Amino acid sequence: MLNKPAHTLWLCCVANFINAADRVIMPIAIVPMTDEFNWDLHGQGWVLSSFAVGYISSQVIGASATKKYGGKNVLTISVLLWSMSTFLVPLFAHSIYALTLARVILGLGEGLGLPTMFHIFSHGIPSEERSRSFGYLVAFGSIGQTAASVICPHLSWRWMFYLFGSIGFIWVFVWLYMYKEPRGTIDEEFVEPPKVNNNNVNWREFINHWPLWSIYIAHFSMNWSNYIIMHWLPTYLTRSLGADQTHIMLTAVPYVMNSVVGVVAGHYADSLISKHKWTVLSVRRLMTSIGLMGPGLFILFFSAVTNLPLAVLFVTICLGLSACNSSGHLSNHAEVAPSHAGITFAISNTLATIPGILCGPLTAELVTQSHGRWFPVFIIAAGVNFVGGIVYLSQSAASQLL
Repeated sequence: MLNKPAHTLWLCCVANFINAADRVIMPIAIVPMTDEFNWDLHGQGWVLSSFAVGYISSQVIGASATKKYGGKNVLTISVLLWSMSTFLVPLFAHSIYALTLARVILGLGEGLGLPTMFHIFSHGIPSEERSRSFGYLVAFGSIGQTAASVICPHLSWRWMFYLFGSIGFIWVFVWLYMYKEPRGTIDEEFVEPPKVNNNNVNWREFINHWPLWSIYIAHFSMNWSNYIIMHWLPTYLTRSLGADQTHIMLTAVPYVMNSVVGVVAGHYADSLISKHKWTVLSVRRLMTSIGLMGPGLFILFFSAVTNLPLAVLFVTICLGLSACNSSGHLSNHAEVAPSHAGITFAISNTLATIPGILCGPLTAELVTQSHGRWFPVFIIAAGVNFVGGIVYLSQSAASQLL
């Protein structure tokens, strides 16, 4: 029988598997859908980015609701919402406006989910297991993206949505049966209580500290490049490098690397901390610098290649290094704000969703104005990564602020 932290970890990991898989379906499906419905590049951009509009709208709401109503209830509603919107996409696809609405609802559901998982982790996972736990959580997201990238090219675009939407409904039944809320709606239970448990924090405190802003900016930077890869890689490989449906399965390779590196980096980070070789802050800074500056460098390499296997190789290395962020700034929330990790993550992820809104129309405009060249898109992404890494290295902290 699993102990409580392990029980919590694996249930949330499977939820993140489904979460991430549902996000990847549309970037793959949009190629045959565009051929069927004759959308232009700007129309595709708005469909892809509409997810982020819903996602950015529900982050803080989800974190606040979790503190009031409990993680079990909020995560149940979250998964039901995003699974329903995934399952019903084929019914809305005839109208680009209805499809955009469905994508907004998908974003709303997923926006409720991740802050809830961070809240659950901050209460139920001991600090000496935190790096690897976040590593597994992020890795399962990458495995979900891998599964979708491998399976979806073999299905009609309609069955992509039916299949993964159904998996979400099955998870809800398992979650309701297996997970027991370790707290009431008023008194919170911690596996490792914070030094100061202040539940009456003024909202200004969440934006008044530079260590918090270093996390927010690092998260924003990570997502800028990740959203471009997630949303546009199948289109880029197909339209610019001549990839066919078989080649699209190669987009699974970067997600495999991301999941493997995330787990290895998490165990390595916890090992450095538990053996007292490095301080928690030094480990967070090391992992974040690798997770931001490394991908920034390889995005520059990626922008210069025209060979399909080489392009996939550089993207694979890029997403692999990006997984180190799970042991870096993503784990930092539970240290600087253990009682409010769900809310600080919600604020961070809200700001980090702005790239998801911008990268659709902005990428379409840059590529159109550059007469089909993607070089400006990748240069901007690399620059954002380097700036985020520098800010985090100079401003981050590991002591409790809230």
